[in-house]
Formats: sequence, structure tokens, C-alpha cells
Amino acid sequence: MDLDLDTSVRPQVMHPLSPLTAEEIEQALGILRAARPLGAGTRVVSVALREPPKAAVLAYPAEPVEREAAVLLLEKPSGAVHEAVVSLSQGGGELRAWRELPGVQPPILGEEFAACEAAVKADPRVQEALARRGVTDLDLVMVDPWSAGFYGSVRNEPEGERGRRLVRALCWVRPRPGGHGYAHPIDNLAILCDLNTLEVVQIEDFGVVPVPRTPGEYAGDTLGPPRADLKPLEIHQPEGPSFQVDGYDVRWQKWHFRVGFTPREGLVLHTLGYQDGGRERPILYRASLAEMVVPYGDPHPAQWRKNAFDAGEYAIGTLVNSLELGCDCLGEIHYFDAALADEDGRARIVRNAICLHEEDAGILWKHLDFRTGATEVRRSRRLVVSWIATVGNYEYGFYWYLSQDGTIAFEIKLTGIVSTGALPPGERTPFGQLLSPDGLYGPIHQHFFSLRLDLDIDGPVNSVYEVHTESVPLGPENPHGNAYRTYSTLLESERAARRVIDPLAARYWKVVNPHARNAVGEPVGYRLLPHSNVLPFAHPSAAVMARAGFMANHLWVTPYAPDELYAAGEYPNQHPGGAGLPEWTAADRPLAETDVVLWYTLGSHHPVRLEDWPVMPVQTVGFTLQPQGFFDANPALDVPPSPGHNGHC
Repeated sequence: MDLDLDTSVRPQVMHPLSPLTAEEIEQALGILRAARPLGAGTRVVSVALREPPKAAVLAYPAEPVEREAAVLLLEKPSGAVHEAVVSLSQGGGELRAWRELPGVQPPILGEEFAACEAAVKADPRVQEALARRGVTDLDLVMVDPWSAGFYGSVRNEPEGERGRRLVRALCWVRPRPGGHGYAHPIDNLAILCDLNTLEVVQIEDFGVVPVPRTPGEYAGDTLGPPRADLKPLEIHQPEGPSFQVDGYDVRWQKWHFRVGFTPREGLVLHTLGYQDGGRERPILYRASLAEMVVPYGDPHPAQWRKNAFDAGEYAIGTLVNSLELGCDCLGEIHYFDAALADEDGRARIVRNAICLHEEDAGILWKHLDFRTGATEVRRSRRLVVSWIATVGNYEYGFYWYLSQDGTIAFEIKLTGIVSTGALPPGERTPFGQLLSPDGLYGPIHQHFFSLRLDLDIDGPVNSVYEVHTESVPLGPENPHGNAYRTYSTLLESERAARRVIDPLAARYWKVVNPHARNAVGEPVGYRLLPHSNVLPFAHPSAAVMARAGFMANHLWVTPYAPDELYAAGEYPNQHPGGAGLPEWTAADRPLAETDVVLWYTLGSHHPVRLEDWPVMPVQTVGFTLQPQGFFDANPALDVPPSPGHNGHC
């Protein structure tokens, strides 16, 4: 997309947490090239804001904060990887740090998708394998570069993987230009491709399986007439929305926060607080997607290595959609653009990358006094901050909800196309759902997301408790057998804080500030309420369990560390595993009365349904952060009645 780099429309002084602008991205690469000339094969993996220390941000604007860019580079074909830190404000800018990272593979680049497809289709051995399956029109072949992972402990590991930048390419074929290729998998064929040299390293051909031919189209122009009885549904806010936006600073009702965006995490929420009693009370310093992985449960030869880390291996923020009014978002919308770097180091703008809007959320609170007939009811309105990414066949929508009663909720909406395989005619498999009579099937799989929540409940000194409910044993405390109560356990260290949900015990986790008390003398706090969740079904010895160790627990807690941002470590692509949360928490650092970070693992279990084909209706997972003793009473008592209802509605 063409850029308009009009510096007159942006402030001269940027907030320390504002994402890099297009101008700053190009400035950073200019400074870097002047200080250290880059070879012709150097590709820019990412350019992002290097966030200042937390203490510096909280002291701003009393003290100025320098803006810096973190740059990640990949040299081809050598495969050398470098990290750089560039100052953007020190006397016009300077290169602050430069280091090489041996043995590291950065995320897969957008340009490598197309390069991999071209290399695979140009290989004569691949062409022969396709021809054996009756596929001769290469223009109709789709090649998806699945991350290769690390399987050094697994038998029959393909030779030549060490030291290479690899993907495991899988193929589909469109029935016509623009047709639905995922309906027609070319199964039993996996191609190992080196992205640095664009060589086909190895072809795994496990035997010809006929390509399913049943159409699976879903686009409107390929289907019959749509429903004719759907009446218009429109949202009007004649006086405009109730929020105020200044750059990336957002105020709505009593909420105040900043919007951020990174190439790896996508949307980031910063410095979220709530106005209460004449002061703004901090709740959440930073909230982000820390990692995600999609482990497949099908042992089929071409399917079992499907374990994509969509954040760490594919930089999901770079795959953000440009949202459209009336389709992705509805109502009075404010959009934020995202500035990213392409592989040549040029800035590119994704218009309408983040959507901000209000929506009706039903009843906020209500009571009918049946003795007097008087009714008091208030309708709830919530603020929605969202973005959507397309990762190959899947779409992921990420939604933060802020409510008038101080509740924060997070939801992921999963949709798109299931990744398909093919079976020989007449066969079925217990590891997937048959989708058409000619062998098309959807393998069973799961999606796991790690959310990093740097909570600062009325300040950074917090403690974390696990709360569960138990029946009280019969006896003096429970003479009638009806008694049950909650029990709170302080999570004193990192190992003790590796926890899983227990819905039968109504388990939740509470973050409190021991030095701030509410009206009844209890520490103020927020609780993390799990929604539906699962654990991985992969065996503990499976390679994906080593590489995505964060899946093993729903809750992890660490003391704040600025360089601990990603649940599976900084560079999970082809990493053997053990990095990130398992490594950090092995130190068993103390947690009581410190600056704590909660990491919550969301699991979505997906045994494919017939109804998920040919395009999947939205499935959701999420959690809620709810005030518990943070306020002295219902903070939404002052929400006004709906207009035109005489104060009673």
C-alpha cells in the first residue's frame, strides 16, 4: 500500500509506548545501514518499538524517555541472524547494539511463502509426484509452508535438517483459478524445503491417495440464492461514540489505556486503569498474546508434524487484516492503522488494523421491588478493541472487552478453513472427521494461546492467591450439612504457581495488593475467572510438549522481567524446546508481594464437525478479569438510565 509520510500530522513528541510510525521504521533502517552496511541478501524480519523500562514509563512525562527500535535481520543464503537496537532520538539517532545469534531461526517471512511455493513446484521430483496423482497443472497447485519444528529425538527424522532454515510444505490443488483448494488435498506427500537456499531437501512420498474431487466452495457467487427474510440491523449513535482517542491514548467511561501493536504479538494493551474516587487506579500495565500453537492429533504420515507456532514462527502481527466497516466491525468505529516493515526495510501501512467501538451488552443490573412495583434497571455498554489475523487457512479474531462495572474480558474467535487431508476411498479414521464421501477429512487438533498479563493492582506490589470452594466436613462448623466456603492459598513461588483449572472446585486466581485496603479492610484485588478450557492430549514425550511447554499448565506466574515476553521463548522456530516459561519458572523465584506477571493458557479443542465445512462458523475461547474487593461497592451504580424511560430503565 502506498504510504503518506506526512510528518505534519503526527506529534513531535511521541509517548514512550506509542508503536513506531512509518517514518520511524524507515529512520531506524537508515541509521542502521549508515552504521553497518548490509549485504544484498539481508532481509528485514521485523522492526518494532523497543519498549522502555517499566519504571521509566511510569515516571513519564516528568522524565523524558528515549525512543528505540529493535531490528531483527536475516542474511541469505548464509542464514546468519542479527539483532540491533537503534536509538531514534539521540542526536538524530545512532546504532546502540548489534549482535549475532548463532543457531537461531527467526519467524517465517511473508515473501518466503511465495518463494517456497515456487521452489517446490519447480522441482522435477515434486512434479513427478504430482503427476502420479493426476495433477499436472502447476498453476492450480497451492503450497502451504508448515513450520518444520524439531524432531531430533524421533525415529526416521529426515536427513539434512541440522543448520538449515526449513519448512515442511504440504500441497492442495484448486479445481479452477480462485477455487477452494483446501477441498482437494494432495495427501501422503510432504516436501522439506530450505528457505535460505530455496532447495527441496527431501520429498516424503507415502503412496498415492486419490485427490478428493467433491466441490467445497463457500464464496457467495458459487452458492445458491441467499436467505431472503433477513431484515436490516443498523447501529446509530447520532451524537457519536462515547470514547475519546488522542493518538493511541483512549478514554471511555472511567477507563483509560493505550493501544499498542507489534509484529509478533499484534494488539497490545498498555497502562489500563479505572477512574475511581477522583483518582486513576492502575490495574493492568501490559496485556499481550505471548504465544500460540496448534498441535494436531493425527498420526498419519503427512499430518503428524503439524504443530504451528503462529506467533513465534509466523509473527502473527504481520498477518493482520485490514478491517471493513459493516463486515468485521459494526457501528461507530475508530480504526488504528499498523505500521510494519517489509523484508526490504520499507515501511508499509495496514489500514484499519485495529477496531475500537462500543456495543450494547444487555442488562448491567436490575431489581424489581415487588412490594412497591418500582423497577430500577440499567443497560450495559462495553468497549471493544479487536483485530483479526489470517494464518494460512485459519482466521483468528482477538477481542478485548471493557465493561462499565470494571470487568475486563478477553475472547478469541476462531474461524476460516480447517486444514484437510485425504483417505483412500472407503476408509475412515478415528483421528479425523470424514467431510465428503471421496475421502476428504479434517484431522483432530487443538489450539493453545498464552496470554501475558502484567497486572498492577493499585500499584506493582501484588500477591497471587488460588481460591477454591469446599464443603465443610460435618461437625460443629457444619451441623446441618449445608455449609461450604472458599479457601485461599498464597502462591509463594513460581513452581507452586504452575496450576490448572478445576471447575468442580470453582477454582479461580486472585491478584491482590496487600498494601491497599478496601472499605472492609481487605486487600483490593482482581480475579481471573476461567471459562471452558482443556489440556493438551499429546503424550508428555511428544516433541511439541517440549517446544510448547506452556501448554502443560493453565496458569503460570513469574516476577516481572522486561525480557520475558514470550511463553515458548524468544525464537521457537526449529528450537528443540524447554525455553520460555518452563525454563524461567525452574528458578522458582519468590512471588509474594512483588511485581507479578500472570500467564494464562487458553485451550480450544477441535474434533472437526461436518458443520465446520467448507468454512468454519466462529468458535470462541476466553477468560474474565473481574474486580474482587477492588471497589467498595458496585462501581456501575452511576450509569444513567436509558433515555426516554423516566429513570426506571
